Amino acid sequence: MTELIDRLQTGDTLSDGEWRFLIEGGYDRQQLFEKADEVRRQYYGKDVYIRGLIEISSFCNNDCYYCGIRKSNDKAERYRLTEEEILQCCGEGYRLGFRTFVLQGGEDAYYTTERVKNVVSAIKSKYPDCAVTLSLGERPRGDYEIWYQAGADRYLLRHETASRVHYEKLHPPYQRFAERMACLQALKEIGYQTGAGFMVGSPFQGTAELIADMRFLQAFLPQMVGIGPFIPHRDTPFAEYPAGSLERTLTMVALTRLMLPKALIPATTALGTIHPQGRELGLKAGANVVMPNLSPVSVRGQYSLYDNKICTGEEAAECVECLRRRVAAAGYEVVTDRGDAV
Repeated sequence: MTELIDRLQTGDTLSDGEWRFLIEGGYDRQQLFEKADEVRRQYYGKDVYIRGLIEISSFCNNDCYYCGIRKSNDKAERYRLTEEEILQCCGEGYRLGFRTFVLQGGEDAYYTTERVKNVVSAIKSKYPDCAVTLSLGERPRGDYEIWYQAGADRYLLRHETASRVHYEKLHPPYQRFAERMACLQALKEIGYQTGAGFMVGSPFQGTAELIADMRFLQAFLPQMVGIGPFIPHRDTPFAEYPAGSLERTLTMVALTRLMLPKALIPATTALGTIHPQGRELGLKAGANVVMPNLSPVSVRGQYSLYDNKICTGEEAAECVECLRRRVAAAGYEVVTDRGDAV
């Protein structure tokens, strides 16, 4: 294992067999996690960056088979935040010490190019020392360019899976794998700090699909990588599929840290959903970002991507001090910083 990790860190291309061993082999996972933690400390020390997550809309034009806000789910509760409500969230977040705001939502046509541009401009005008991250799905390249010019710094667009065949099993035919990849390429060319990522344990996923994800990340070199376990939602076609495992998810986080040592990697809400200490374990496996929820309390439960999503208590931005204590107890320190990639 040690030799493979050394080669991974130097950018070597591993064989399928070597990747398979690192992903599913019977070695001591704790050694892997400790090595990943050592690497993240080399570049980021004990710093953990907090992002204020603002879930702006639960409307979505897409019909991803795994997602609770898919357009075919007529049981989903829908809402949209106004520009004023988004700015109120930012104001509260700024007071609490957040210096990055993440605007995330379904692919909602209500948020036109102009509306998003105006929101981004307003945030950057009021909080010039803050970063704005967008996570609004696939849009025309022109939209991405306009939002970047308005001041958006980062864009998160999980690729979900780097296997075209697997992608087609997770999405309806009109959602095209090639379009997702083209959007990611456009974001990077425009100049965004670009985030990709994937689910671990999604239906029809085997080790071969995870190897494809790692090869894609190694070639694409995103600045941010979101990795979380698949968690089923009761009102989707995948309701009866099992959730992804904690160990496999932590393994993929650690391997990503070793392969992309300078990346920003969140300890995701989904990790905290499948295990009470999931986010702390994610930090110990190489993650260095947490994303508490800044959305209005009245709508947090309606942005239901998967079942049992944590959205109160320590997840709530109002309890950021609780989060600071939990991060400190794990051996790290929440910092008030934009938290750009090294």
